[in-house]
Amino acid sequence: MPLPRTSAVAALLAAALLAAVTGCAAQEPASGAGPGSSAPGGAADCSPGALPTRTAGTLAVGTDKPAYEPWFSEDRPENGKGFESAVAYAVAAKLGYPKEKVSWVVAPFGRATAPGPKDFDFDINQVSISTERRQAVDFSSGYYDVRQAVIALKSSKAASARSLADLKGVKLGAQVGTTSLEAITGTLRPSAPPAVFDSNDLAKAALRNGQVEALVVDLPTAFYITGAEVTEAVVVGQLTGAGGGGEQFGLVLDKGSRLTGCVSAAVDALRADGTLARLEQEWLSDAVSAPVLR
Repeated sequence: MPLPRTSAVAALLAAALLAAVTGCAAQEPASGAGPGSSAPGGAADCSPGALPTRTAGTLAVGTDKPAYEPWFSEDRPENGKGFESAVAYAVAAKLGYPKEKVSWVVAPFGRATAPGPKDFDFDINQVSISTERRQAVDFSSGYYDVRQAVIALKSSKAASARSLADLKGVKLGAQVGTTSLEAITGTLRPSAPPAVFDSNDLAKAALRNGQVEALVVDLPTAFYITGAEVTEAVVVGQLTGAGGGGEQFGLVLDKGSRLTGCVSAAVDALRADGTLARLEQEWLSDAVSAPVLR
């Protein structure tokens, strides 16, 4: 859920953004203020359009391909439709880069979070902020608060599960390297090892053909899959606690990136002025409720 916004909180965050934008290169940026941000390797001038990006005057944004609904639309990140495409352009605008100055590059999920130089300025791809990942990359402040969910075919015994215990004997699956997989091993702890897939497309195919009885994905994706892609499936419930709650998606940057502070300040400002809440309502409003599995 979006954070509460009082006039005092908004004023403080707006002041923090102003300080980041007007600061000189010798200042330390406010990258540590965000819950998932990492300290950058050096301060950047956050003046509109003046960041030390990979290509001067242009902001390169990475995401995976295919780019899934409801985070993107029509597998075209550049169209501005879908929650994450809209967030990326909103962040870019805060940083002083209009839509025509934003370019998109394909960045597979695993490669985006792996150590080493990146070919993007920041990546947006439902990447959850975690201590482990922060060893390899920087994160901005969180732009979306998320929970994991379980989906199953309506004909499966898993569809009638009402508790974590009901899923102990169920064959579960998730995409490799995701917090969805961590939720299986850390929260659900089924009696059989989970099936691991290179992509959600492969995971959905496995669900259809009976290789797995249920999948774990983030809640908005669960609603989209069951509503538009695997309509014979149902959202069984959402997870809370370890591996299921207190999770945030963050923008991914190079480890020690000079952009981290400026990008975090932009995300903080978008949360404070209500933009993130508005975009969430516009693009993710279907993912509003699911039973909590305990």
